[in-house]
Amino acid sequence: MKVLITGGAGYLGTVLTEEILKKYPHAKVIVYDNLLYKQDGLLSFFKYPEDRFEFVYGDVRDHDSLLEQLNKLDKDNDYVIPLAAIVGFPACERDLSLANEVNFEHVKYITKSTKCRIIYPNTNSGYGISDGQGFCTEETPLSPISAYGKTKCQAEEAVLDAGHTSLRLATVFGTSYRFRKDLLVNDFVLRAVSDSCITLFESSFKRNFIHVRDVARAFIKMLGLRTQPHNSGKTLFLDDQNKSFDPYGQAYNVGLSSANFSKLELCEKIKEHVSGFVITTSEINSDPDKRNYIVSNEKLEKTGWRAEVDIDTGIKELVKAYEVFNKSNVKHTNL
Repeated sequence: MKVLITGGAGYLGTVLTEEILKKYPHAKVIVYDNLLYKQDGLLSFFKYPEDRFEFVYGDVRDHDSLLEQLNKLDKDNDYVIPLAAIVGFPACERDLSLANEVNFEHVKYITKSTKCRIIYPNTNSGYGISDGQGFCTEETPLSPISAYGKTKCQAEEAVLDAGHTSLRLATVFGTSYRFRKDLLVNDFVLRAVSDSCITLFESSFKRNFIHVRDVARAFIKMLGLRTQPHNSGKTLFLDDQNKSFDPYGQAYNVGLSSANFSKLELCEKIKEHVSGFVITTSEINSDPDKRNYIVSNEKLEKTGWRAEVDIDTGIKELVKAYEVFNKSNVKHTNL
């Protein structure tokens, strides 16, 4: 089995690369990345032989180069995970054309250019604005409010229309080989450790959270080592009770079900681990990212997958990291 990961040198990609290599001793991971942020988190994987790990320097907007890699894959055994993206509200607003080319066009191109199975990472920010009370399920209409959310949801539509699988990721937290501080939990913990205070806008707005290693585990679930043939010609997947499930053309929410928190609730949780953290709220200014929703992860959990890293464990992990490493290292953001 070969797994081609575009954007594999990023926050999620480096962790996913490690988890695949550990889980599947005969698999090969091919990372295709242009190292936009000069990240070096893949260095430790060059210890693997070429039949286990390969790095290809390339830009996903270069379709000829991308096609060259896609053509090396076996449609019956191999996978494509298109992680390459301009991630986050501010980064996309800074260059809308780039966001569209990377977040949408490259994914659409992959769907038209390979018969391999695609596992796509969408963001559950596509649920947009709600009352923050009723759970969003995979049947909830998507209503993204930012360029980031819109381009990702357009890409998901192309993936699902082509019969592949989308994972709608909650807001990710935790350490990584290519660390990011500009994610909500990571950012709030940094402020608690470095500033001992925070002022929140729209403090009641809610969203769901998930540790980066649990996200990697969700992708591995969809790689589906335990499979069975089906007379439809598809390969069905087995859940933890050996019951088959069919992920083709399906979207799944991927989050920590115990972590549907408002910004204020999240900060109060952080305060349990960082004494002296002062939290204030303000109605004078507003947050341009106005997402407000809670999410049900029941559909994926019914397959036997469960998030394993709770929010307290993740906060403690981040606190330890921030107490050791340089808190002003700007390489740890997408901005």
